Amino acid sequence: MTADTGKTATLFQKTPLELDSGAMLSPVTVGYETYGSLNAACNNAILICHALTGDQYVASKHPITGKPGWWDRLVGPDKLIDTNKYFVICSNVLGSCLGTTGPWQDNPATGKPWGLDFPVITIRDMVKVQAALLDHLSVEKLMMVIGGSMGGMQVLEWLATYPERLHSAVALATAARHTAQNIAFHEVGRQSIMADPNWNEGRYYDTDERPRKGLSVARMTAHVTYLSEDALTRKFGRNLQDRDKITFGFDADFQVESYLRHQGFSFVDRFDANSYLYITRALDYLDIAGRHGGRLSDAFKNARHVRSAVISFTSDWLYPTSENKAIAHALNAAGVPVSFAEIEASHGHDSFLLDIPAMDQMLRGLVTAAATSGGVE
Repeated sequence: MTADTGKTATLFQKTPLELDSGAMLSPVTVGYETYGSLNAACNNAILICHALTGDQYVASKHPITGKPGWWDRLVGPDKLIDTNKYFVICSNVLGSCLGTTGPWQDNPATGKPWGLDFPVITIRDMVKVQAALLDHLSVEKLMMVIGGSMGGMQVLEWLATYPERLHSAVALATAARHTAQNIAFHEVGRQSIMADPNWNEGRYYDTDERPRKGLSVARMTAHVTYLSEDALTRKFGRNLQDRDKITFGFDADFQVESYLRHQGFSFVDRFDANSYLYITRALDYLDIAGRHGGRLSDAFKNARHVRSAVISFTSDWLYPTSENKAIAHALNAAGVPVSFAEIEASHGHDSFLLDIPAMDQMLRGLVTAAATSGGVE
């Protein structure tokens, strides 16, 4: 898988990145995109954090798929996050596969792809790299950090680890730790990849064969968790795919089967199987309260100056409202000024990526308030 990954920064060349596991990485490359310009006061920067299978192309055409950016409708000139006013940054997370150091990249010690020799990473490790990228871009403090799903987890780690670098923070459809159910779904996906004979213990980079079937099944499994039953029923029901009757076989008789297969097959063209293993593991290891004696509020005690918001969606069963409320309660208990909203939406977890007017209205208000209180003209 090759693509023009746009802007790239090389970080941690003199001082290695110390990971939560204790391993060291040096150097670390980061693929990123920026939109707009940093103003003279250096107070108009917004960091957007992407989800598990997302990337830095938040408002740019994807170099592999050719599709518009995943939040293109919200980010750009005269849009909700107006790049005429704000300096927007989005980077590919550590462990991913579009320009940022991960298992696909060559290990400096061997000159060969890391594969499973790459150290296991955490969400906090990803945020450490983002902080170093901001240093590289001469951004000392963010007007706002915002993200949904895994992006929201990065927002929480920013609040816990670098609160002094934040003016405001917005987390959507997220959680502060993974439940047993979350871990279980990820394990099914990882085992699907590792069961593919072409996975070859992660050493497939020098071959023509990749674990495409295993990665495809992993994507199909995960994609079900991003949707709601109502959304699937409304879109597909039990409708048949290009046929008048069932075939009494194992072809894709139903439209929903065809849809999931398409999602799986198209995913393998833009994502690395080993990166999927590493990033899902990082999600599973997330337990911010666990680092603070089991009290989530203690993680946020130094963020009392950060204007924060947490947004959930009624049909999200992957990271349900109860998980998001727990975050809001912890922030409030820590003395962090926080607002919370549960938005009515029938699309499931992926609602934060979709055109939801109520979400847009709230985000517009949060961005405007952050700019006003932060002195951005």
